[in-house]
Amino acid sequence: MDMKRIITVLFLALFFAHQLFITSAAGRIGVCYGTVADNLPSPKEVISLYQRNGIQMVRLFAPTPQILEALRGTGILVALGTLNEDLASLSSSQDAANSWVATNIVPYKDDVKFGWVTAGNEVIPGPLAQYVPGAMTNLYNALVNIGLDQIKVTTVVHAFVLGTSYPPSAGAFSPEVIEVMTQVSALVKSYGAPLMINVYPYFAYADNPEYISLEYALFTSTTPVVVDGDLKYYNLFDAMVDSFNAALEKIGMSDVNIAVSESGWPSAGNEPYTSVDNAKAYNTNLVKHASNGGTPRRPDHHYDTFLFSIFNENLKQPAGVEQNFGLYYPNMNPVYPLF
Repeated sequence: MDMKRIITVLFLALFFAHQLFITSAAGRIGVCYGTVADNLPSPKEVISLYQRNGIQMVRLFAPTPQILEALRGTGILVALGTLNEDLASLSSSQDAANSWVATNIVPYKDDVKFGWVTAGNEVIPGPLAQYVPGAMTNLYNALVNIGLDQIKVTTVVHAFVLGTSYPPSAGAFSPEVIEVMTQVSALVKSYGAPLMINVYPYFAYADNPEYISLEYALFTSTTPVVVDGDLKYYNLFDAMVDSFNAALEKIGMSDVNIAVSESGWPSAGNEPYTSVDNAKAYNTNLVKHASNGGTPRRPDHHYDTFLFSIFNENLKQPAGVEQNFGLYYPNMNPVYPLF
């Protein structure tokens, strides 16, 4: 190889490395695609809606062949969940995990861009928590054995795994879950996967409006609301995420990254805390924040974030707030402009 060619190859390598850094330096934005409704558009129409709005990622709570078919060739990055009720079999049987991957990943792998498989949704703490590490291990093995180790295996947890969350630096997993969370964290670390967390400032605010200001919850505070040592918190989202970061540090997992698998604000169902204006403000500011910045504890980490959810879902229970997290009505008109 002559010197000009060597220089050209080195230049191209540096260029693409730089482009990769740019791509990974900003948190990506996705939207959860929930289907607990009887009046939603066809999957093909829904995925076209994602494409028209430039939505980069979709989170699916369970494998649905019609949705996976609609995702072929779109380039949308997919987080695909297992059903919670499948965790026991996936944990106890490598054959069950192999079959799950063969059914739900392999037929689509050449045309659908899978980023993650999530083993269970919000089952820690609880009776199904014991199955999560085994299910993750078997699913990972099933993917690696067919050369799909670029698909990362993780799970999704909510704030109930924390025994302490305030101030953020005191964040710690509860004694009930510390063993399983240590196992899960060690697995995602070894896989190069993030721990996925659901973060809902809305619920904290609506439950404690006398202590939590709307400005702090909506990213609109212009002065720090919580000062935690040298760290200043202007919004509740960052404080909640950093309580998880602190909890990970306390179990020796400071190098485990976090992705936000759900966050959002309902537009109705619990007035005055819910409103179209509040939902629009929260999600608009969340997209801006997640796209451009880290958290005070990890300012250089940008968090991939999924908004919840693409549609209002009329069969979710209990009725009210749970049915009004959507960015769109089922007729595909926006609840408010966002993208």
